Amino acid sequence: MENEKIGNIILDYKHYAGRDLYCDGDVEQEILDAVLSGEDAGLVIEKKANWPFLYHLSPLRENIVNWLPIDKDMKVLEVGSGCGAITGALARKAGKVECVDLSRQRSLINANRHKDAGNVVIHVGNFSDIEPDLDNDFDLICLIGVFEYGQAYINGDNPFATFLNILKKHLAKEGSIAIAIENKFGLKYFAGCKEDHVGKYFEGIEDYPGDTPAKTFTEKGLLKIAEECGFSKDSCHMYYPYPDYKFMNTLFSKERLPHIGELKDNLRNFDRDRLYLFDEKLAFDNILKEEEFPLFSNSYMLILGKKPETIYARYSNDRSDDKSIVTEMRDGNRVVKRALSDSAKAHLKKMADNYESLSSIYPDSSLQICNCELSSDGSEISFPFVSGRSLEELFDEKLLKRDKEGFRALYKEFYERVKAGEGGKVSNLDLIFSNVIVSGADSGSGDVAAAAKSDSVWTAIDYEWVVEESIPAKEIAYRALYCYILEDEKRRDVLDYGLLDIIGVTADEEEHFKARELEFQKKVTSGHKSLAELREAIGNEVVDVTGKFGAAGGSASGKLKVYFDDGAGFSEEKSFYPERKGIGFEFEIGAIKERFGVGSLKALRFDPCDYPAIVKIGEITPFSKISRASGAKIGDGVYAFGTADPYFVVNIKEESGVVRASFEVSPIPASIAEALPKESGSRNPLKRLKG
Repeated sequence: MENEKIGNIILDYKHYAGRDLYCDGDVEQEILDAVLSGEDAGLVIEKKANWPFLYHLSPLRENIVNWLPIDKDMKVLEVGSGCGAITGALARKAGKVECVDLSRQRSLINANRHKDAGNVVIHVGNFSDIEPDLDNDFDLICLIGVFEYGQAYINGDNPFATFLNILKKHLAKEGSIAIAIENKFGLKYFAGCKEDHVGKYFEGIEDYPGDTPAKTFTEKGLLKIAEECGFSKDSCHMYYPYPDYKFMNTLFSKERLPHIGELKDNLRNFDRDRLYLFDEKLAFDNILKEEEFPLFSNSYMLILGKKPETIYARYSNDRSDDKSIVTEMRDGNRVVKRALSDSAKAHLKKMADNYESLSSIYPDSSLQICNCELSSDGSEISFPFVSGRSLEELFDEKLLKRDKEGFRALYKEFYERVKAGEGGKVSNLDLIFSNVIVSGADSGSGDVAAAAKSDSVWTAIDYEWVVEESIPAKEIAYRALYCYILEDEKRRDVLDYGLLDIIGVTADEEEHFKARELEFQKKVTSGHKSLAELREAIGNEVVDVTGKFGAAGGSASGKLKVYFDDGAGFSEEKSFYPERKGIGFEFEIGAIKERFGVGSLKALRFDPCDYPAIVKIGEITPFSKISRASGAKIGDGVYAFGTADPYFVVNIKEESGVVRASFEVSPIPASIAEALPKESGSRNPLKRLKG
């Protein structure tokens, strides 16, 4: 078969057998058509709302290699390049990239996505056939989600070691190999996720008892293979992508392991249904206390060769391109924020300006602003590392001990320090608890009294979101508390601590602050859906066998569908999945009217699940009455649904404002469901949740 050129990319068919032996089916043609259309990948993913489009086209896939020290003097080999999820990042960073992939269809997708790259060649065919023709001077060889298929590429009694030894032959003298792979003991598999490659529960935990196409390893297992292939301990560097390597938002290392409370983004079943067996955040916290995180990390990134400078990376690119950055810790004493696009350089410049503006507002005795330095080309901004404990850690500690008064005292101290800078020309919206480090005065002990001492130092380490207006200290303090609660539903206990009374926030002010926060988030994301929203839209079920997830306010499926009536009744065309906010869901009526192009709304229908269930309404704010339900009211805000289509209908009086909804859902057996009434006209008032 003749070689093919698409744009600047060459597809080498010398070893292509003429047919694809690996394919996801018709969806791959749909993906190719979408790429050829030139439509924005993010919009395509949102429109399709399915796993293959998200997995193959999401730019967030690049995070796993974006932190690697690759420059234009380097030559990179990517084995198993697929549809090009990683290829684009490698092409932008390296001087030359050679790809190997079994599938012509996927390689066509890859080539069309990156056709402007003039430094990429794609070898199409079986790796074993192509390998003898590959050069032996690659500075980096990447296997991202590929090493686990070693037994499919290579024959023999020890295919994984053989595979690695073959790759090793193609390295330059100072070259490295990067392997990203799932951990068979990853906590998500114990918690109820199916094994990624086989789609069965506990398959890796049971050491793959069946005939499987892939096999993953623990950290110890991976390092043993590397040792068998002659890699010394000094040349083996393990990293921990979180929540996993596919959509990594944070990279940890031995030098910078997760902190307790940091691992809270765990509901990640994009590809298939899952069970909900326990709270993974709490389990991770316990694992961290026992210092066993490496054993249970969901994924690994093993670097064989020279140790990279970066020991930690936190990505903020699930938002608009001009604000996409990554925060990296290098060598343990330097923090760098790096622009992930040329358009994001202006965002870094604004941060440098923010430092100058904020430094003149806050007295050092109240709140220090961590200094920064912008690089000459504007692509990076660096900060000194600030030691101590974050306010988030201190608050979590008080919450865990149920120390209400300690929590209140620390929150009051936070408010007073923020208030010391009130009235300036600019305001720092980024003063959330995780961005304030307390050091000195024995703050490391977690003692609130010590943290509040005048000789303790409170430092704002991040000021990405600064606005040119004087925002009251109470709104900044409220936003910090609001963000704190949204990140973990267990934190809702602090709603009973009377914290808003401390800062003097009225009910009307609270509604105003929430509406402003919603507008702010829309500006940050530029309307793009977050990964959490995409998970809801894809709609894979989360089957709660504990009652904890439902009791926390989410349905057993973890999703809510909302329909609206604009005078012509409800229909699928007039429906959407609202964004999850903490334990519930939230959307703005005006935004829905704008999105769907309708002038007026008459009613809303909430579908909390798609099976017979008992549903308790936590909140449908600002509505006080249910006009119709497809089940029977059996208690105060509690309904029994014998139908597989439970729903509530509310009439709309005010056509603006924020709507919040939360439900507790418990599935019921079919034999009981058949005996239940199917409709209710209850108009009893609902109880409104605090906050």
